[in-house]
Amino acid sequence: MIQVLLNKTEFEYDIHSLIKAFFPKEDVEIYYTEDAGAEGKNVACTHHSVGTEVENGTGFCQPVSGKRASLNSQKPEKNTEDKISHFVIQYADTRISIAWEDAPEGRAHSTFAVDFSDRGATKNALKEHLYQLLEKETGHSLPWGTLTGIRPTKIPMKMLSEGKSREQIADYMKQTYLASDEKIQLSIDIAERERTLLSQLDYENGYSLYIGIPFCPSTCLYCSFTSYPLASWKTKVDSYLDALEKELDYVAEKFYHKKLNSIYIGGGTPTTLEPYQLDRLIQKIRSNFDFSDCLEFTVEAGRPDSITEEKLSVLRRNGISRISINPQTMKQETLDIIGRHHTVEQTIDSFYLARKLGFDDINMDLIMGLPEENLEDVRHTMEGLKKLDPDNITIHSLAIKRAARLNIYKDRYEKMQMVNTKEHMDLCADYCKEMGLSPYYLYRQKGMAGNMENVGYAKPGKAGVYNILIMEEVQTIVACGAGSSTKRVWAMPNPDGTHRIERCENVKDVGQYIDRIDEMIERKRRLFED
Repeated sequence: MIQVLLNKTEFEYDIHSLIKAFFPKEDVEIYYTEDAGAEGKNVACTHHSVGTEVENGTGFCQPVSGKRASLNSQKPEKNTEDKISHFVIQYADTRISIAWEDAPEGRAHSTFAVDFSDRGATKNALKEHLYQLLEKETGHSLPWGTLTGIRPTKIPMKMLSEGKSREQIADYMKQTYLASDEKIQLSIDIAERERTLLSQLDYENGYSLYIGIPFCPSTCLYCSFTSYPLASWKTKVDSYLDALEKELDYVAEKFYHKKLNSIYIGGGTPTTLEPYQLDRLIQKIRSNFDFSDCLEFTVEAGRPDSITEEKLSVLRRNGISRISINPQTMKQETLDIIGRHHTVEQTIDSFYLARKLGFDDINMDLIMGLPEENLEDVRHTMEGLKKLDPDNITIHSLAIKRAARLNIYKDRYEKMQMVNTKEHMDLCADYCKEMGLSPYYLYRQKGMAGNMENVGYAKPGKAGVYNILIMEEVQTIVACGAGSSTKRVWAMPNPDGTHRIERCENVKDVGQYIDRIDEMIERKRRLFED
């Protein structure tokens, strides 16, 4: 366990994320001194109030009232025999000091001057010095340096729009974030491709539509999305579609004067719907919305065990050619461990069936860092995909969310090998290049295996516009269905190049969504009332 003591409620998220990136298997907890101003205050990222006292004159504080101010506060207390490492970060008038009390080579510290009136520069300086201290003491570096946000391409995107050269952007990212040359070049390459694709869109008058189908054949070990085993909800699916159609009616009426640029039906697994239900939903969409400006319509078929010829025929009959068939791995033993109730053969058969029916834009998702997989297993998977020759491949780094069974029951799985390295990602990138696929979008998540990233690769003309939009946050995405989140983006950027964004969410529970559909519509009405 790692405990961090602060004397001020500032930059907690950044501190936690950076230390966690160096020590992914450790719990990292944030504590405050009595004068930190945390008592009774909503503390960034924790939303807990805390009282403290000094323990044995060490200057390290333990909570004595209220809840523990921890970014992992829902995890159980550790055994007192567990080793605890202490960081003390002190904010003064014109400086910050960092001390790692239990560093491998003895106490390590860093003190540096800051100007607190410039919050952005202060945050970057804090992260830079903390990173350098951790890098020196552990002997490890991070591929993305101090970058802990999920959208690294936003930095080169903004700088490209300001007319900066690749060299200027690379120098800035190297000096400010200490990122590796390889990751900097990857982010700039992708930003350039994204700008070309997004130039087709009318941000002011355009929007995209997401439709969530929250049912799956089974729940995967690593999954934290809103999804429910279909067997338990089979009798409620038509009622769910009734509510979903009511929400779609509102969106169609509200946005009739806007240009619909992309549609994405995701989940869950949309192809858990019966053929008549799929046909019903897509017919509803086609009859309600104007497709004149629609660049793509994607249905995430996802699980091979949900795919049938009849369902694929429904999609093709309704003019859909862009789908996902997601193996995650081509190693059967891994599929069994993670709860994917399909075989490698089903993945292959589903792919060839889709090709036979005329699908010419097929994506396949893979996950690096799955239990008990090594580099040769990844090579085996990529060889399998090379034979299939998909139009898109998305390489995900395993990110274990709090709600995933792999985290909730981690004691069962902690002895399993879960490794993702630069070699894994480079191997995938080499195969994709050999297959004629180029990287076109990128994002990161908290807790990613190996502190890596997710990268989407595509053949020329096959890049997914919706995937870029969801990451770059430059266009409104209206989301319908249980557990979906609508994001309103104002077209005119702020002075700093960012966009004003507001959100509203639908309830996750399917039964609640059905019963409260009018409330879900009212939430959207309020979000878009001006």
